[in-house]
Amino acid sequence: MFSKGDWVLWGFVGVALVLAYLVRVNQQLSGTPEEVRRLSGSRWTPELLRKTYERLQQHPIDYTHKLPPKLDRRYIVTGGSGLVGGYIVLQLIARGTPPTHIRILDIRRTERSDMQSGPALDVDFAQTDITSRASVDAAFARPWPKSAADLPLSVFHTAAVILTSDRSAHSYAFPESVNVKGTANLLAAAKAAGVSVFSATSSASISIRSVGTWVAPWAREPRDFFQVLDTRDFKLPLRERSGYFGNYPASKAVAERLVCDADQEGFRTGTIRPANGVYGNPTDNTVGDPLSRAVMPTWVSHIVQSFVHGANVAIAHLHHEAALLQPSASSHSGRPFVYYHVIPSRTLSLPPVLMLLLSHMVEFYMDLPFLPFPFSVLGKLLPPLQGDVRHLKPGLFSICTHLIASNSEVSKPLAEGGLGYEGVMTTLEGMVLEVLEWNREHDHLGEGERKTMRKAYTTSVSLAETIRKLGTVGPQVAA
Repeated sequence: MFSKGDWVLWGFVGVALVLAYLVRVNQQLSGTPEEVRRLSGSRWTPELLRKTYERLQQHPIDYTHKLPPKLDRRYIVTGGSGLVGGYIVLQLIARGTPPTHIRILDIRRTERSDMQSGPALDVDFAQTDITSRASVDAAFARPWPKSAADLPLSVFHTAAVILTSDRSAHSYAFPESVNVKGTANLLAAAKAAGVSVFSATSSASISIRSVGTWVAPWAREPRDFFQVLDTRDFKLPLRERSGYFGNYPASKAVAERLVCDADQEGFRTGTIRPANGVYGNPTDNTVGDPLSRAVMPTWVSHIVQSFVHGANVAIAHLHHEAALLQPSASSHSGRPFVYYHVIPSRTLSLPPVLMLLLSHMVEFYMDLPFLPFPFSVLGKLLPPLQGDVRHLKPGLFSICTHLIASNSEVSKPLAEGGLGYEGVMTTLEGMVLEVLEWNREHDHLGEGERKTMRKAYTTSVSLAETIRKLGTVGPQVAA
Protein backbone atom coordinates (compact mmCIF):
# COMPACT_ATOMS: atom_id res chain seq x y z
CA MET A 1 0.00 0.00 0.00
CA PHE A 2 1.19 3.52 -0.81
CA SER A 3 1.40 5.94 2.05
CA LYS A 4 0.16 9.51 1.85
CA GLY A 5 3.75 10.64 1.32
CA ASP A 6 4.15 8.21 -1.56
CA TRP A 7 1.05 9.62 -3.28
CA VAL A 8 2.36 13.15 -2.86
CA LEU A 9 5.72 12.13 -4.32
CA TRP A 10 4.13 10.41 -7.32
CA GLY A 11 1.90 13.44 -7.78
CA PHE A 12 4.94 15.70 -7.99
CA VAL A 13 6.60 13.30 -10.44
CA GLY A 14 3.47 13.25 -12.61
CA VAL A 15 3.23 17.05 -12.67
CA ALA A 16 6.94 17.32 -13.49
CA LEU A 17 6.58 14.86 -16.39
CA VAL A 18 3.58 16.74 -17.79
CA LEU A 19 5.42 20.07 -17.55
CA ALA A 20 8.51 18.57 -19.18
CA TYR A 21 6.35 17.23 -22.01
CA LEU A 22 4.69 20.62 -22.52
CA VAL A 23 8.08 22.31 -22.62
CA ARG A 24 9.19 19.81 -25.27
CA VAL A 25 6.05 20.40 -27.35
CA ASN A 26 6.66 24.14 -27.09
CA GLN A 27 10.22 23.64 -28.37
CA GLN A 28 8.96 21.60 -31.32
CA LEU A 29 6.27 24.13 -32.25
CA SER A 30 8.80 26.98 -32.01
CA GLY A 31 11.21 25.57 -34.57
CA THR A 32 11.89 26.37 -38.22
CA PRO A 33 13.13 23.38 -40.26
CA GLU A 34 16.41 23.98 -42.07
CA GLU A 35 14.87 23.26 -45.50
CA VAL A 36 12.31 25.99 -44.81
CA ARG A 37 15.01 28.46 -43.78
CA ARG A 38 16.74 27.93 -47.12
CA LEU A 39 13.50 28.75 -48.97
CA SER A 40 12.60 31.81 -46.94
CA GLY A 41 14.93 34.29 -48.65
CA SER A 42 16.85 37.16 -47.12
CA ARG A 43 15.63 39.09 -44.08
CA TRP A 44 13.93 42.46 -44.42
CA THR A 45 16.02 45.04 -42.61
CA PRO A 46 14.63 48.38 -41.35
CA GLU A 47 16.81 50.12 -43.95
CA LEU A 48 15.42 47.99 -46.79
CA LEU A 49 11.86 48.66 -45.65
CA ARG A 50 12.51 52.40 -45.39
CA LYS A 51 14.02 52.61 -48.88
CA THR A 52 11.19 50.55 -50.38
CA TYR A 53 8.62 52.76 -48.65
CA GLU A 54 10.23 55.94 -50.00
CA ARG A 55 10.52 54.46 -53.50
CA LEU A 56 6.86 53.46 -53.65
CA GLN A 57 5.82 56.79 -52.17
CA GLN A 58 7.62 58.66 -54.94
CA HIS A 59 7.07 56.16 -57.77
CA PRO A 60 3.83 54.14 -57.39
CA ILE A 61 3.74 50.78 -59.14
CA ASP A 62 1.97 50.89 -62.51
CA TYR A 63 1.43 47.35 -63.77
CA THR A 64 -1.20 48.16 -66.40
CA HIS A 65 1.17 46.99 -69.15
CA LYS A 66 1.28 43.53 -67.54
CA LEU A 67 -2.48 42.98 -67.74
CA PRO A 68 -3.72 40.54 -70.40
CA PRO A 69 -5.26 42.34 -73.41
CA LYS A 70 -8.79 43.70 -73.07
CA LEU A 71 -11.56 41.35 -74.17
CA ASP A 72 -14.84 42.63 -75.56
CA ARG A 73 -17.02 41.02 -72.92
CA ARG A 74 -19.22 41.85 -69.95
CA TYR A 75 -18.42 40.66 -66.44
CA ILE A 76 -20.02 39.53 -63.22
CA VAL A 77 -17.72 39.53 -60.20
CA THR A 78 -19.07 37.83 -57.10
CA GLY A 79 -17.47 39.20 -53.96
CA GLY A 80 -16.44 42.24 -56.01
CA SER A 81 -16.56 44.47 -52.92
CA GLY A 82 -13.79 42.50 -51.26
CA LEU A 83 -10.09 41.90 -51.63
CA VAL A 84 -9.59 39.70 -54.71
CA GLY A 85 -12.88 40.64 -56.36
CA GLY A 86 -12.15 44.33 -55.90
CA TYR A 87 -8.78 44.01 -57.62
CA ILE A 88 -10.41 42.11 -60.50
CA VAL A 89 -12.87 44.99 -60.96
CA LEU A 90 -10.09 47.58 -60.87
CA GLN A 91 -7.94 45.62 -63.31
CA LEU A 92 -10.81 45.13 -65.75
CA ILE A 93 -11.34 48.88 -65.75
CA ALA A 94 -7.60 49.57 -66.03
CA ARG A 95 -7.29 47.45 -69.17
CA GLY A 96 -10.18 49.20 -70.87
CA THR A 97 -13.46 47.49 -69.93
CA PRO A 98 -16.16 50.16 -69.45
CA PRO A 99 -17.33 50.12 -65.81
CA THR A 100 -20.93 49.80 -67.02
CA HIS A 101 -19.97 46.43 -68.49
CA ILE A 102 -19.10 45.11 -65.01
CA ARG A 103 -21.51 44.00 -62.28
CA ILE A 104 -20.59 43.28 -58.67
CA LEU A 105 -22.59 40.67 -56.77
CA ASP A 106 -21.94 41.02 -53.06
CA ILE A 107 -23.75 41.06 -49.75
CA ARG A 108 -22.50 44.58 -48.96
CA ARG A 109 -20.94 47.58 -50.69
CA THR A 110 -17.21 47.98 -50.61
CA GLU A 111 -15.21 49.71 -47.87
CA ARG A 112 -12.14 49.94 -50.09
CA SER A 113 -11.03 53.54 -50.58
CA ASP A 114 -9.57 52.72 -54.01
CA MET A 115 -13.06 51.79 -55.23
CA GLN A 116 -14.89 54.81 -53.86
CA SER A 117 -13.78 57.27 -56.52
CA GLY A 118 -13.26 57.38 -60.27
CA PRO A 119 -14.66 54.87 -62.78
CA ALA A 120 -15.26 52.20 -60.11
CA LEU A 121 -18.24 54.26 -58.91
CA ASP A 122 -20.01 53.50 -62.20
CA VAL A 123 -19.81 49.72 -61.76
CA ASP A 124 -23.23 48.16 -61.26
CA PHE A 125 -23.82 46.73 -57.78
CA ALA A 126 -26.40 44.04 -57.00
CA GLN A 127 -26.76 43.19 -53.33
CA THR A 128 -26.88 39.40 -53.43
CA ASP A 129 -27.16 36.51 -51.00
CA ILE A 130 -25.55 33.68 -52.94
CA THR A 131 -27.10 31.10 -50.60
CA SER A 132 -30.44 32.04 -52.17
CA ARG A 133 -31.04 30.85 -55.73
CA ALA A 134 -33.75 33.50 -56.13
CA SER A 135 -31.33 36.26 -55.08
CA VAL A 136 -28.68 35.00 -57.50
CA ASP A 137 -31.15 34.67 -60.38
CA ALA A 138 -32.40 38.21 -59.77
CA ALA A 139 -28.84 39.56 -59.85
CA PHE A 140 -28.10 37.79 -63.14
CA ALA A 141 -31.42 38.98 -64.63
CA ARG A 142 -30.78 42.68 -64.03
CA PRO A 143 -30.74 44.51 -67.37
CA TRP A 144 -27.43 45.54 -68.89
CA PRO A 145 -26.86 48.77 -70.79
CA LYS A 146 -27.46 48.47 -74.52
CA SER A 147 -23.72 48.57 -75.24
CA ALA A 148 -23.15 45.42 -73.16
CA ALA A 149 -26.39 43.45 -73.46
CA ASP A 150 -25.27 41.29 -76.40
CA LEU A 151 -21.65 40.75 -75.35
CA PRO A 152 -20.44 37.33 -74.13
CA LEU A 153 -20.40 36.99 -70.35
CA SER A 154 -17.61 35.92 -67.97
CA VAL A 155 -18.03 35.25 -64.26
CA PHE A 156 -15.27 35.66 -61.69
CA HIS A 157 -16.48 33.97 -58.51
CA THR A 158 -14.52 35.19 -55.46
CA ALA A 159 -17.27 35.28 -52.80
CA ALA A 160 -16.77 33.04 -49.76
CA VAL A 161 -16.87 33.02 -45.98
CA ILE A 162 -13.49 32.47 -44.34
CA LEU A 163 -13.38 31.13 -40.78
CA THR A 164 -10.26 29.00 -40.88
CA SER A 165 -10.18 27.80 -37.26
CA ASP A 166 -13.61 26.13 -37.14
CA ARG A 167 -13.44 22.35 -37.50
CA SER A 168 -16.43 21.09 -35.53
CA ALA A 169 -19.16 19.26 -37.47
CA HIS A 170 -21.67 21.41 -35.59
CA SER A 171 -20.42 24.56 -37.33
CA TYR A 172 -20.04 23.19 -40.86
CA ALA A 173 -23.54 24.18 -42.04
CA PHE A 174 -22.57 27.86 -42.31
CA PRO A 175 -19.51 27.60 -44.61
CA GLU A 176 -21.27 24.84 -46.53
CA SER A 177 -24.26 27.11 -47.22
CA VAL A 178 -22.12 29.91 -48.63
CA ASN A 179 -19.09 28.19 -50.13
CA VAL A 180 -20.80 25.05 -51.47
CA LYS A 181 -24.48 25.87 -51.96
CA GLY A 182 -23.62 29.42 -53.02
CA THR A 183 -21.22 28.12 -55.67
CA ALA A 184 -23.84 25.63 -56.91
CA ASN A 185 -26.40 28.45 -57.19
CA LEU A 186 -23.98 30.59 -59.18
CA LEU A 187 -23.05 27.76 -61.53
CA ALA A 188 -26.72 27.07 -62.24
CA ALA A 189 -27.49 30.73 -62.84
CA ALA A 190 -24.39 31.13 -65.02
CA LYS A 191 -25.38 28.21 -67.23
CA ALA A 192 -28.91 29.56 -67.57
CA ALA A 193 -27.54 33.00 -68.49
CA GLY A 194 -25.29 31.61 -71.23
CA VAL A 195 -22.00 32.35 -69.45
CA SER A 196 -19.03 30.98 -71.38
CA VAL A 197 -16.25 31.41 -68.75
CA PHE A 198 -16.54 30.71 -65.01
CA SER A 199 -13.29 31.31 -63.08
CA ALA A 200 -13.50 30.78 -59.31
CA THR A 201 -11.15 31.61 -56.47
CA SER A 202 -10.43 28.43 -54.55
CA SER A 203 -7.83 28.07 -51.79
CA ALA A 204 -4.46 26.36 -51.45
CA SER A 205 -5.53 25.49 -47.90
CA ILE A 206 -7.42 22.56 -49.45
CA SER A 207 -4.14 20.66 -49.73
CA ILE A 208 -3.05 21.32 -46.13
CA ARG A 209 -2.87 18.28 -43.84
CA SER A 210 -3.58 18.59 -40.12
CA VAL A 211 -0.39 19.17 -38.14
CA GLY A 212 0.31 16.58 -35.43
CA THR A 213 0.89 18.98 -32.55
CA TRP A 214 0.85 16.41 -29.72
CA VAL A 215 3.83 14.25 -30.58
CA ALA A 216 6.31 11.94 -28.91
CA PRO A 217 8.98 13.81 -26.89
CA TRP A 218 11.74 12.27 -29.01
CA ALA A 219 10.23 13.40 -32.32
CA ARG A 220 12.36 15.87 -34.30
CA GLU A 221 9.35 18.03 -35.18
CA PRO A 222 5.55 17.77 -35.31
CA ARG A 223 4.05 15.68 -38.12
CA ASP A 224 3.48 17.73 -41.29
CA PHE A 225 5.09 20.77 -39.67
CA PHE A 226 6.40 21.74 -43.13
CA GLN A 227 4.17 21.29 -46.17
CA VAL A 228 4.26 22.14 -49.87
CA LEU A 229 1.06 23.60 -51.28
CA ASP A 230 0.19 21.92 -54.58
CA THR A 231 -2.73 20.37 -56.47
CA ARG A 232 -1.91 16.67 -56.10
CA ASP A 233 -5.01 16.19 -53.92
CA PHE A 234 -7.18 17.15 -56.90
CA LYS A 235 -6.28 13.87 -58.60
CA LEU A 236 -7.59 11.93 -55.59
CA PRO A 237 -11.15 11.39 -54.33
CA LEU A 238 -12.51 14.07 -52.00
CA ARG A 239 -11.76 13.40 -48.36
CA GLU A 240 -14.43 13.30 -45.68
CA ARG A 241 -15.01 16.63 -43.95
CA SER A 242 -12.99 15.48 -40.94
CA GLY A 243 -10.06 14.72 -43.25
CA TYR A 244 -9.37 18.46 -43.64
CA PHE A 245 -7.88 20.65 -40.93
CA GLY A 246 -11.08 22.70 -40.77
CA ASN A 247 -14.49 23.40 -42.24
CA TYR A 248 -13.25 26.16 -44.53
CA PRO A 249 -10.90 23.98 -46.64
CA ALA A 250 -13.44 21.15 -46.58
CA SER A 251 -16.14 23.41 -48.02
CA LYS A 252 -13.76 24.97 -50.56
CA ALA A 253 -12.68 21.51 -51.73
CA VAL A 254 -16.28 20.52 -52.43
CA ALA A 255 -16.94 23.85 -54.16
CA GLU A 256 -13.81 23.47 -56.30
CA ARG A 257 -14.96 20.05 -57.53
CA LEU A 258 -18.38 21.52 -58.38
CA VAL A 259 -16.74 24.21 -60.50
CA CYS A 260 -14.26 21.94 -62.26
CA ASP A 261 -16.79 19.16 -62.86
CA ALA A 262 -19.11 21.68 -64.55
CA ASP A 263 -16.58 22.28 -67.32
CA GLN A 264 -17.85 21.51 -70.82
CA GLU A 265 -17.67 22.84 -74.35
CA GLY A 266 -19.17 26.34 -74.35
CA PHE A 267 -19.02 26.62 -70.55
CA ARG A 268 -15.37 26.60 -69.54
CA THR A 269 -14.66 26.49 -65.81
CA GLY A 270 -11.69 26.23 -63.48
CA THR A 271 -10.22 27.56 -60.26
CA ILE A 272 -7.29 29.56 -58.97
CA ARG A 273 -5.81 28.49 -55.60
CA PRO A 274 -3.99 31.47 -54.05
CA ALA A 275 -1.40 30.28 -51.56
CA ASN A 276 -2.51 30.78 -48.00
CA GLY A 277 -2.76 34.40 -46.74
CA VAL A 278 -4.06 36.84 -49.35
CA TYR A 279 -3.27 40.47 -48.52
CA GLY A 280 -3.16 43.79 -50.34
CA ASN A 281 -5.64 46.22 -48.79
CA PRO A 282 -6.15 47.53 -45.22
CA THR A 283 -9.37 45.47 -45.12
CA ASP A 284 -7.43 42.16 -45.20
CA ASN A 285 -6.65 39.81 -42.30
CA THR A 286 -2.95 39.32 -43.01
CA VAL A 287 -1.56 42.85 -42.88
CA GLY A 288 -4.50 45.22 -42.42
CA ASP A 289 -5.85 43.58 -39.29
CA PRO A 290 -2.49 43.70 -37.42
CA LEU A 291 -2.06 47.35 -38.48
CA SER A 292 -5.41 48.19 -36.90
CA ARG A 293 -4.30 46.86 -33.51
CA ALA A 294 -2.14 48.61 -30.93
CA VAL A 295 -0.77 45.24 -29.78
CA MET A 296 -0.69 42.08 -31.92
CA PRO A 297 -0.36 38.84 -29.94
CA THR A 298 1.44 36.14 -31.93
CA TRP A 299 3.00 32.74 -31.48
CA VAL A 300 4.03 32.31 -35.13
CA SER A 301 6.81 34.85 -35.68
CA HIS A 302 9.13 31.97 -36.69
CA ILE A 303 6.71 30.54 -39.26
CA VAL A 304 7.60 30.77 -42.99
CA GLN A 305 4.74 30.88 -45.51
CA SER A 306 3.99 31.85 -49.10
CA PHE A 307 1.57 34.78 -49.13
CA VAL A 308 0.06 36.46 -52.17
CA HIS A 309 -1.05 40.00 -52.97
CA GLY A 310 -4.66 40.46 -54.07
CA ALA A 311 -3.50 42.17 -57.27
CA ASN A 312 -1.50 39.05 -58.17
CA VAL A 313 -4.53 36.84 -57.53
CA ALA A 314 -6.66 39.10 -59.73
CA ILE A 315 -4.26 39.11 -62.66
CA ALA A 316 -4.03 35.32 -62.40
CA HIS A 317 -7.81 35.23 -62.89
CA LEU A 318 -7.50 37.42 -65.99
CA HIS A 319 -4.84 35.08 -67.38
CA HIS A 320 -7.13 32.19 -66.48
CA GLU A 321 -10.02 33.73 -68.42
CA ALA A 322 -7.80 34.24 -71.47
CA ALA A 323 -6.65 30.61 -71.30
CA LEU A 324 -10.23 29.30 -71.01
CA LEU A 325 -11.14 31.19 -74.19
CA GLN A 326 -8.35 29.57 -76.21
CA PRO A 327 -9.25 26.89 -78.80
CA SER A 328 -7.21 24.47 -76.67
CA ALA A 329 -9.06 25.46 -73.49
CA SER A 330 -9.70 21.84 -72.49
CA SER A 331 -6.07 21.57 -71.34
CA HIS A 332 -6.54 24.51 -68.96
CA SER A 333 -10.16 24.08 -67.85
CA GLY A 334 -11.74 21.80 -65.28
CA ARG A 335 -8.68 22.00 -63.00
CA PRO A 336 -7.12 24.19 -60.30
CA PHE A 337 -3.91 26.23 -60.45
CA VAL A 338 -1.94 27.06 -57.30
CA TYR A 339 0.57 29.89 -56.89
CA TYR A 340 1.95 32.51 -54.49
CA HIS A 341 4.15 35.58 -54.44
CA VAL A 342 7.05 35.39 -48.95
CA ILE A 343 4.72 39.79 -41.55
CA PRO A 344 5.11 42.15 -39.09
CA SER A 345 1.67 47.90 -34.14
CA ARG A 346 3.97 46.09 -31.67
CA THR A 347 3.88 42.32 -31.37
CA LEU A 348 3.50 40.33 -28.17
CA SER A 349 5.17 36.92 -28.44
CA LEU A 350 3.38 34.06 -26.71
CA PRO A 351 4.46 30.44 -26.12
CA PRO A 352 2.91 28.17 -28.81
CA VAL A 353 2.07 25.41 -26.32
CA LEU A 354 0.10 27.85 -24.16
CA MET A 355 -1.98 28.91 -27.17
CA LEU A 356 -2.43 25.25 -28.16
CA LEU A 357 -3.82 24.38 -24.72
CA LEU A 358 -6.10 27.42 -24.78
CA SER A 359 -7.31 26.54 -28.28
CA HIS A 360 -8.53 23.13 -27.13
CA MET A 361 -10.29 24.73 -24.16
CA VAL A 362 -11.97 27.32 -26.39
CA GLU A 363 -13.13 24.65 -28.84
CA PHE A 364 -14.50 22.49 -26.02
CA TYR A 365 -16.32 25.47 -24.47
CA MET A 366 -17.94 26.41 -27.79
CA ASP A 367 -18.98 22.79 -28.46
CA LEU A 368 -20.64 22.36 -25.05
CA PRO A 369 -24.22 23.00 -26.32
CA PHE A 370 -23.81 20.13 -28.81
CA LEU A 371 -22.36 17.58 -26.38
CA PRO A 372 -24.39 14.96 -24.46
CA PHE A 373 -26.12 15.78 -21.19
CA PRO A 374 -25.09 17.33 -18.80
CA PHE A 375 -22.58 19.28 -20.94
CA SER A 376 -25.34 20.52 -23.25
CA VAL A 377 -27.25 22.05 -20.35
CA LEU A 378 -24.09 23.69 -19.05
CA GLY A 379 -23.32 25.03 -22.54
CA LYS A 380 -26.73 26.69 -22.77
CA LEU A 381 -26.30 28.33 -19.36
CA LEU A 382 -22.79 29.70 -19.87
CA PRO A 383 -22.34 32.97 -21.82
CA PRO A 384 -21.02 32.68 -25.40
CA LEU A 385 -17.44 33.70 -26.06
CA GLN A 386 -16.96 37.11 -27.65
CA GLY A 387 -14.16 38.75 -29.60
CA ASP A 388 -11.05 37.24 -31.16
CA VAL A 389 -10.70 34.47 -28.58
CA ARG A 390 -13.58 32.57 -30.20
CA HIS A 391 -11.33 31.99 -33.24
CA LEU A 392 -8.51 30.46 -31.19
CA LYS A 393 -9.03 26.79 -32.04
CA PRO A 394 -6.65 23.90 -32.86
CA GLY A 395 -7.24 24.27 -36.61
CA LEU A 396 -5.13 27.42 -36.57
CA PHE A 397 -2.03 25.33 -35.87
CA SER A 398 -2.41 23.65 -39.25
CA ILE A 399 -2.92 26.76 -41.33
CA CYS A 400 -0.28 28.61 -39.29
CA THR A 401 2.50 26.12 -39.96
CA HIS A 402 5.33 26.26 -42.50
CA LEU A 403 3.63 26.33 -45.92
CA ILE A 404 5.47 26.87 -49.22
CA ALA A 405 3.95 27.09 -52.71
CA SER A 406 5.40 27.36 -56.19
CA ASN A 407 4.51 29.34 -59.32
CA SER A 408 6.19 26.82 -61.62
CA GLU A 409 3.00 25.35 -63.11
CA VAL A 410 0.89 28.49 -63.40
CA SER A 411 3.79 30.46 -64.90
CA LYS A 412 4.29 28.05 -67.79
CA PRO A 413 3.26 29.34 -71.24
CA LEU A 414 -0.20 28.43 -72.49
CA ALA A 415 1.32 25.97 -74.95
CA GLU A 416 2.79 24.02 -72.03
CA GLY A 417 -0.44 23.89 -70.00
CA GLY A 418 0.18 26.93 -67.80
CA LEU A 419 -1.44 30.35 -67.75
CA GLY A 420 1.55 32.52 -68.60
CA TYR A 421 1.15 34.13 -65.18
CA GLU A 422 3.57 36.81 -64.03
CA GLY A 423 3.15 38.62 -60.73
CA VAL A 424 2.87 42.39 -60.72
CA MET A 425 4.66 43.04 -57.42
CA THR A 426 6.92 41.29 -54.93
CA THR A 427 5.89 40.49 -51.36
CA LEU A 428 8.18 43.24 -50.08
CA GLU A 429 6.58 45.79 -52.39
CA GLY A 430 3.06 44.55 -51.70
CA MET A 431 3.31 44.67 -47.93
CA VAL A 432 5.11 48.01 -47.87
CA LEU A 433 2.53 49.37 -50.30
CA GLU A 434 -0.26 48.35 -47.95
CA VAL A 435 1.44 50.08 -45.02
CA LEU A 436 1.77 53.18 -47.22
CA GLU A 437 -1.93 53.03 -48.08
CA TRP A 438 -2.83 52.53 -44.40
CA ASN A 439 -0.80 55.59 -43.44
CA ARG A 440 -2.52 57.67 -46.12
CA GLU A 441 -5.91 56.69 -44.75
CA HIS A 442 -4.77 57.91 -41.32
CA ASP A 443 -2.99 61.08 -42.47
CA HIS A 444 -5.60 63.25 -40.76
CA LEU A 445 -4.52 61.87 -37.37
CA GLY A 446 -1.55 63.01 -35.38
CA GLU A 447 1.27 60.70 -34.29
CA GLY A 448 -0.33 60.02 -30.91
CA GLU A 449 -3.83 59.66 -32.32
CA ARG A 450 -2.74 56.92 -34.73
CA LYS A 451 -2.07 54.68 -31.74
CA THR A 452 -5.53 55.13 -30.20
CA MET A 453 -7.83 56.08 -33.11
CA ARG A 454 -7.01 53.46 -35.73
CA LYS A 455 -9.63 52.95 -38.39
CA ALA A 456 -11.64 49.76 -37.92
CA TYR A 457 -12.00 47.74 -41.13
CA THR A 458 -14.36 44.88 -41.87
CA THR A 459 -12.04 41.95 -42.57
CA SER A 460 -13.22 38.71 -44.15
CA VAL A 461 -13.29 37.07 -40.71
CA SER A 462 -15.37 39.81 -39.09
CA LEU A 463 -17.66 39.92 -42.14
CA ALA A 464 -18.18 36.15 -41.93
CA GLU A 465 -19.14 36.49 -38.27
CA THR A 466 -21.63 39.23 -39.14
CA ILE A 467 -23.15 37.15 -41.94
CA ARG A 468 -23.42 34.14 -39.62
CA LYS A 469 -25.27 36.19 -37.00
CA LEU A 470 -27.66 37.67 -39.57
CA GLY A 471 -28.06 34.50 -41.64
CA THR A 472 -30.80 31.92 -41.66
CA VAL A 473 -28.62 28.83 -41.86
CA GLY A 474 -30.20 26.03 -39.86
CA PRO A 475 -28.51 24.03 -37.06
CA GLN A 476 -28.08 20.86 -39.14
CA VAL A 477 -24.94 18.86 -38.53
CA ALA A 478 -22.74 17.60 -41.37
CA ALA A 479 -20.86 14.34 -41.23
